[in-house]
Amino acid sequence: MAAQDVTISIHDSLSQIDAAEWDACACPEAVEGARPDDPFTTYRFLKALEDSGSVGEGTGWHPYYMRAEEDGQAIAFAPLFLKSHSQGEYIFDHNWAHAYERAGGRYYPKLQIAVPFTPVTGRRFLTRPGYEETGRAALLQGAIQVAENNGISSLHTTFCTAGEWQAGEAMGLLSRKTQQYHWINHGYRHFEDFLASLSSRKRKSIRKERRVAQEFGGEIKQLTGDQIQPHHWDAIWTFYQDTGARKWGSPYLTRAFFDSVHNELRDDVLLVLAERDGHPVAGAMNLVGRSALYGRYWGCIEHHPCLHFELCYYQAMDFSIEHGLNRVEAGAQGEHKLARGYMPTLTHSLHWIADPGFREAVARYLEAEQVAVDEDIEILTSFGPFRKTQVEDHQ
Repeated sequence: MAAQDVTISIHDSLSQIDAAEWDACACPEAVEGARPDDPFTTYRFLKALEDSGSVGEGTGWHPYYMRAEEDGQAIAFAPLFLKSHSQGEYIFDHNWAHAYERAGGRYYPKLQIAVPFTPVTGRRFLTRPGYEETGRAALLQGAIQVAENNGISSLHTTFCTAGEWQAGEAMGLLSRKTQQYHWINHGYRHFEDFLASLSSRKRKSIRKERRVAQEFGGEIKQLTGDQIQPHHWDAIWTFYQDTGARKWGSPYLTRAFFDSVHNELRDDVLLVLAERDGHPVAGAMNLVGRSALYGRYWGCIEHHPCLHFELCYYQAMDFSIEHGLNRVEAGAQGEHKLARGYMPTLTHSLHWIADPGFREAVARYLEAEQVAVDEDIEILTSFGPFRKTQVEDHQ
């Protein structure tokens, strides 16, 4: 059915949208109580961002949630935001903004279809089953119309699925490839199975790292669901602030966000804490999807050799193997992940640029960038830790 038969509405708060309607499109697999495939596009996760003040007034992430309706029924939603900067996106366009403004243009505000502060691939056009093509086309056309009607420079859809990327490209949007590092569970029964797939030198190196990390002088714990207590979030907040101050200058999330996570999302959370004498000295926060574990935040108040690798990477592998998860997505960037079995993986985004001349310049840039990304992935894969025959099997 044609996209023009669908009505689009814009909402500046999730409170204006029915939670059941949103989740029927965002995570229909969870209607009967199953774990969502993607915890980040659920109503409760996005509502936690909004209720905690992590997005909204003064953050540079102003909600413009899109709702597509047909015959009185919601068939699709999109997490759309009006942005006054390019922070918290992890697919970077700062150089585009600088070039456009040097040429006399006004790059900000721009529109962004994304999950804020979350470099995780997932559906960005949240469609009710059976309305995939209709809903996606309506949301994309609606977002572009909003941009055109308001003189906005650009629309960006980041960390979309490969299928959405291909559909957007077919509709004339600019397509972009980037890459991050994922660990794939090839049916391992235990961590030693994974080690057996590595070259001898890498296998020895990882065993040594795990041994050194375990000697930090305390205990490493995995906590999820009701095992997580309110006081654990005090430690996670301290760790998050430390990491945020070093990486971004100031944390993106507020303290209230973690309280919301405890109240609404702790069944979808895995905390890995290093404790000494009952006090956490380092920790990692992960979210659990139906088939993947998503590493989100790490921090420490004491430095101990190899503890970062143990809490963020190896413990995540252990958990995924034990619970039959297919992969670990350990976040953006970090070539140090390669030596630990996290292999380069393509990520995708879509871009609409209003100005024809600037659009052509960005298109040329993306064409060259995509060649470079493909070459980088090929080279990095060849330097992976797997035995050479294993690498060939995984390609």
